[in-house]
Amino acid sequence: MSAITPLEQCPALILNADFRPLSYFPLSLWSWQDAIKAIFRESVVVVSEYERVISSPSHQMRLPSVLALKEYVPMERAPAFTRFNVFLRDGFECQYCGDTFRTQELTFDHVIPRSRGGRTTWDNIVTACQGCNLAKGSMTPRECGMFPMTDPVQPSIFELQENGRRFPPNFLHRSWGDFLYWDTELVDQ
Repeated sequence: MSAITPLEQCPALILNADFRPLSYFPLSLWSWQDAIKAIFRESVVVVSEYERVISSPSHQMRLPSVLALKEYVPMERAPAFTRFNVFLRDGFECQYCGDTFRTQELTFDHVIPRSRGGRTTWDNIVTACQGCNLAKGSMTPRECGMFPMTDPVQPSIFELQENGRRFPPNFLHRSWGDFLYWDTELVDQ
């Protein structure tokens, strides 16, 4: 007899009405409870299901693993300017040394230091490791010879989504693959 998957390990991937995930990073997931509520509200279509079955006194159903919204939710025009989105834009790479780091090991750097009139904006902030940030200090790139690998610019929502696809979360159910990795080559088996 196989072990029953705990309910907490059965989130549903949420797709927009065009069958693309609402977001890739963080991945658009709903708890099993929210997924069930949406099914009964008839605001979603069940695309795929887990093997896990839940029951009430009058009803039995398999938990959904992928849901699509019936109504399209337009994406924001400009992404929020957050520390995490800067890291995502830069691919979690220090823009000075090029090494990749985990989020908690990163900081951000003002290319033109604030002490020199630099502003905290998309076009003046880059991802930096702590060592490079300390080495650069309050100098300009020309003064210290440290130039960002890519010019900082405001990304589009699409660019952040594309970058997010390169950093999958720890848990991916097999039924989600068709909706998360449209750019992978199909292999004939």
